[in-house]
Amino acid sequence: MNPPIFRHSDHFGTLGQIDPMHLATIAEQGYLSVINNRPDFEGGPDQPTNSEIQAQAEKLGLHYAYLPVASGSITPEQVAEMARLLKTMPSPILAFCRSGTRSSNLYQMALRAN
Repeated sequence: MNPPIFRHSDHFGTLGQIDPMHLATIAEQGYLSVINNRPDFEGGPDQPTNSEIQAQAEKLGLHYAYLPVASGSITPEQVAEMARLLKTMPSPILAFCRSGTRSSNLYQMALRAN
């Protein structure tokens, strides 16, 4: 899997863009939930869509949420929703975006919002 998962805590990690085929490895590593922070087609037509990733995640029994965030423009509403997901989704949780940075920033902001 490329890039490697950055573990912020025992309950949360971030990662760059994934493909549906990566989800089996994510599940094998013990993650129970996945949050997609990357808007569809941000990386062009070859980027896997949210619906493709969600279908595979659910097939594997993973909990899944789509919280797309445009690079450099995280809103207070998105921070509040991330905080809600962190409280309600089974952990450990893995969030991803293009590089993992946006998901990491959103996570840190959600922790401060609590």
